[in-house]
Amino acid sequence: MSNAPAGGVKQSVREQARAARAAARKLALVSNDARNEVLLDVAKRTEQSAARILAANAEDCRAAEELARGGKLSAAAFARLRVSEKTVREMVQRLEEVSRLEDPIGKRLATTELDEGLILYKESCPLGVVAVVFESRPDVVPQVAALAFKSGNAVLLKGGAEAARTNEVLVGLWQEAVRERSGVASAAVTLLQSRADVMELLELKREVDLIVPRGSREFVEFISANSKVPVLGHGEGICHVYVDRAADFAKAHAIVLDAKTQYPAACNAMETLLVHQDVADKFLPQAAAKLSAAGVELRGCERTRAILPAVNLKHASEVDWATEYSELILSIRVVDSLDAALDHIAEYGSLHTESIVTEDAAAAQRFLDEVDAAGVYQNVSTRFADGYRYGLGSEVGISNSKLHARGPMGMEGLTTYKYKLVGNGHIISTYARGERTLHPRSLTKPS
Repeated sequence: MSNAPAGGVKQSVREQARAARAAARKLALVSNDARNEVLLDVAKRTEQSAARILAANAEDCRAAEELARGGKLSAAAFARLRVSEKTVREMVQRLEEVSRLEDPIGKRLATTELDEGLILYKESCPLGVVAVVFESRPDVVPQVAALAFKSGNAVLLKGGAEAARTNEVLVGLWQEAVRERSGVASAAVTLLQSRADVMELLELKREVDLIVPRGSREFVEFISANSKVPVLGHGEGICHVYVDRAADFAKAHAIVLDAKTQYPAACNAMETLLVHQDVADKFLPQAAAKLSAAGVELRGCERTRAILPAVNLKHASEVDWATEYSELILSIRVVDSLDAALDHIAEYGSLHTESIVTEDAAAAQRFLDEVDAAGVYQNVSTRFADGYRYGLGSEVGISNSKLHARGPMGMEGLTTYKYKLVGNGHIISTYARGERTLHPRSLTKPS
């Protein structure tokens, strides 16, 4: 989907962002039912266009193989690039799921009587224009576009060049669906094309309300450091599973294997396994055998290597503890206690997702309360950290930030609120002279 309008002249990013701003103003007034109709139409078009999507992705993958062989594209990025028939089905399901979610716009969050006849309403509303800059994963397009559209936001999408053909087909489906409906401008979903577009985008603080970068830590840091637009970084995932001394081994083996191998390229995959010293001798040999059989390269601390002399373990260094591998590599550390596990996570964790495997309620509660992360789990694989699995329909990204949105970011992260004050000729001078006084009283019904 080119940046050129009907006349054939390529628009600048600023012009596209301004068109998106105009589209967002209209979209905010479109009914929830009408927005849902578009979502379901895109779902239908996606299902019917599966062959076209897969063909475009096959071309992208063939071109990317050359980049991967030359070391210009990581194995993890290449894995995220590939679209299968299953991926297309999931795209359709997530579009349908978002259509079933409650309308996030116009929710009355609070009602306060400030004085007789002077009522203050706090109501949810769209952010406006959201830009998402992402690498590799074409399935970001339907996920983000669905959440943005449902929440009344226009979205500017900038994918990596490695997925250009697939992204163009997917955005084209949105624009076909939107063009057929009056009251919704096609600029509500726009695909930016070149790397230079990103640098121009970062300057548009009046046209764009939020930028969400999705990619490597270096990529997110670059966007954050160079943007004049507020940035909500998609989180790096250095996720841990801690096997406590009171762990159920059957649960622990299943969780560890799932967290590392189910989809190692995901940001919620486990990168470091921590094991309590009291159970390390019994737990690690079988865990290492299962992980090795699944093709995982293991790296360990000295205590781990001593327990597993027959396993060809590389030495785990300080660099390993701080690395998001995004592939079948796992670092293992034996720790003296729960406190030692908490200290390790505090030092090396990325505030993403952490899990404890234990049957000790007190240990679990300490872990859940004391670990500082967007997601803290007991007896659960870290792979559950996902907007779709949380019931959000999909996700814009996963935020490690503590401001605005945290963890899997759904539609709430794409809304803000406004205060609506309704009175009857009230003026502040009356209160300044002491003739009347404000007496705020909540009229919000308890939830």
